[in-house]
Amino acid sequence: MLLVNSAFVVMNEPAPVAAKKPVKIFNGKDLTGWKINGTEKWFVEKGELICESGPDKGYGYLTTNKFYKNFDLSLQFLQEANGNSGVFFRSTVDGTKVAGWQVEVAPPNHDTGGVYESYGRGWLVQIPDEKEGFLKMGTWNTLRIRVNGDQVQTWLNGHPMVDFKDEKIGAADGSLALQIHDGGGIRVRWKNIEVEEL
Repeated sequence: MLLVNSAFVVMNEPAPVAAKKPVKIFNGKDLTGWKINGTEKWFVEKGELICESGPDKGYGYLTTNKFYKNFDLSLQFLQEANGNSGVFFRSTVDGTKVAGWQVEVAPPNHDTGGVYESYGRGWLVQIPDEKEGFLKMGTWNTLRIRVNGDQVQTWLNGHPMVDFKDEKIGAADGSLALQIHDGGGIRVRWKNIEVEEL
C-alpha cells in the first residue's frame, strides 16, 4: 500500500517547466520578422544589420512584427559615424512617429544606455558622467535591456547603467525597434540580436 501511495504522489507532481532560451530575432541574412518604417536605409551586409541615413535625412525605425512585453534583450552595435540611434521597447510606430521608450545609442557623453520617452516625458533616466566612459567608439559594444513588468534595467558592455520602475511603462506593450535619428550622416551596424521572453 505504501508503494502504491508513493507512486501516486510522484505521478501527480507537476512536470518541471523548461527554461526559456534566448532566440535570435535577426537571422543575419535578411529582414524577415522586421518592418521598415520611413525612408531611411536598412539592409544586411556580411551578416550584419546596417542602418544608414537616406536622402530624406529623416527618422527611421525597424520594428519587430512581434510584440515583446517582458523580455531580456542583448545585441551588439558599432557606430560608424557620430549620430544618434537607439533601441525602442514596448513601442508602436505610425509613419515615423513613435510611441514608447528608447534606450539611447549615441556618441560619447550623450547618455548611451539611458531611457527616453519620445513625444512624452522626455528623459526618464540619463547617464551620470562617471558611467559615460563605458561606451567604446570605433568598435563593437554590447547592450543588454531587461524589461519585466514596470522595471527597466540596462547594461552597457557588462556595466549596469539604469535600474528603475515606472507605472506607465508597466502598463504598455509593443514592438522592439531600432532607430535612426534625423539629420543625416548616420550609420550604425548591429549584430547578435537575441531576446529571451520572460
